[in-house]
Amino acid sequence: MDKSIEVKLVEKIIEIDLLRDQLYEELIQILGPRTDELIRKIQNNY
Repeated sequence: MDKSIEVKLVEKIIEIDLLRDQLYEELIQILGPRTDELIRKIQNNY
């Protein structure tokens, strides 16, 4: 039985969320406490 489009979308959202967490952790290792400040600055320019 094929998965419904809804289930596929939920799985994709979870996958993207996990990737976001991984990338955020990498950024914290690089920038340390400046991480959130940089994210907010860039978000405000979009």
